[in-house]
Amino acid sequence: MKTKAFYLSLFVFFFSLTTVFSQVITEEIKVYGNCGMCETRIEKAVKYVKGVKSADWNKESKVLEVTYDSTKTTSDKIQQACAKVGHDTDLYRAKDEVYESLHSCCKYERAPVQKE
Repeated sequence: MKTKAFYLSLFVFFFSLTTVFSQVITEEIKVYGNCGMCETRIEKAVKYVKGVKSADWNKESKVLEVTYDSTKTTSDKIQQACAKVGHDTDLYRAKDEVYESLHSCCKYERAPVQKE
């Protein structure tokens, strides 16, 4: 009986440590797109990023609300995931060939490339 109580208290202790050290953040990120297919693509890509708890993209405002564990991922990694599937953010631009492969209704107006 004492052994069970010991292991239970040990489990609770370690579980509480992981909860204390995780830093859950909710952030809003501008992600460009147009339609429901864009929403599905963006949310799916972001949810594959390790540490992301939830993702919800709003097609009217073009804002992704994402909740993630900052000890496992960063806003940069989330934005890179969006760019990899063809959707620009304010920090990352999707490769032209990936953007061009999007369905015609998904092609949003892109900002011109700035030359250095």
